[in-house]
Amino acid sequence: MTGTTVHSPLLDAAESRRARMVDDLVAYVETETPSDDLVLLRAGLAHVERFLAESVGPFTERKLHEPERHGPVVVGDLAAPRPTDSWVVVLCHYDTVWAAGTLEGWPVRIDGSRLTGPGAYDMKAGLVQFAHAVALLDALDLDRPNIRLVLNGDEEVGSVGSRPVIEDVVRRTPGPVLVFEASAGADGALKTARKGVGLFDVDIRGVEVHAGLDPAGGASAVDELARVVLALHGAADHSAGTSLNVGVVTGGTRPNVRAGAATAALDVRVSSDSEAARIDDVLAGLVPAASAASITVTGGWNRPVMARTDRNVELFRTAEAAAAAIGLVVTETSVGGASDGNFAAALGAAVLDGLGAVGDGAHARHEWVDLDAMVERTALAAEVLRRLA
Repeated sequence: MTGTTVHSPLLDAAESRRARMVDDLVAYVETETPSDDLVLLRAGLAHVERFLAESVGPFTERKLHEPERHGPVVVGDLAAPRPTDSWVVVLCHYDTVWAAGTLEGWPVRIDGSRLTGPGAYDMKAGLVQFAHAVALLDALDLDRPNIRLVLNGDEEVGSVGSRPVIEDVVRRTPGPVLVFEASAGADGALKTARKGVGLFDVDIRGVEVHAGLDPAGGASAVDELARVVLALHGAADHSAGTSLNVGVVTGGTRPNVRAGAATAALDVRVSSDSEAARIDDVLAGLVPAASAASITVTGGWNRPVMARTDRNVELFRTAEAAAAAIGLVVTETSVGGASDGNFAAALGAAVLDGLGAVGDGAHARHEWVDLDAMVERTALAAEVLRRLA
């Protein structure tokens, strides 16, 4: 990510905060925040808010949302030290995919410039970088916009409870949206496009009979399931950015019984609304081979497509110029994973994603963060915010 040699006060200031940033990240990763544990999520949110207050000061305005059965969401304003009409929305999630107790077998470890621990890359380092970027701008008395920060507690389970909150914030807040999810690839590419995500369940009902006494009778739901899986996987079009994956199947009761029920859990990724419509048609057109069987599809599109719009590219150009100004180089990319940025982009906002950690291993046991890059990314975020003022 390092480019030409440029003396940057922001980069120097970020380097001077390195030890504190590492300490803050370690403490944050050691605060477990699994998406399915409301008690730990509330404790984790309290930790995050204390950390933010200590780093950049308390929110000038704060609103707590508590969706039923999902992690709480806080929308907090960080007013600029000097009055300005400029606003930026910042999206961060504090929940992780890791279950309570994961730290017992996988504690935080630092080896040189590499830190590993559950949730460090996705996306706890991103929030630490954001906080310190704001803090160093304020410490250096540099301009920045007003910031409306969303702290989301259910991103890893689809943002079911938080989506209305995020969409409301984007609708009523002028200005671009910055997402501090982890970057992409070894060079830490920023994300200007993300695929849309559909999550569907295909439920098949058959007719049970004795498999030995009446092998041609009834209707096997498992037989129908096999046909459905082939049809769904055959509907993929990788050249168009469309993938379908049946990741979980269940069905039947015993080997000697023609199966009366079977299900398939389907994950769909698309790069365009037209492809989403095509997949809707594919799902609507699933017909059982046996007249006695039936197929029902439930679920829907969890996140809309985040297309590479002119607005997103213009925001990336701002980040590209910001990086050059402090001696760094950044690139852009499109990825198959989705984030809360998809919701914002679908509403017409300019979105730049991937401003968080450089590293690897989202949702994997080798998840890690590059601490040298954490310093650089903090300075980059500060310069981007300064330019957006």
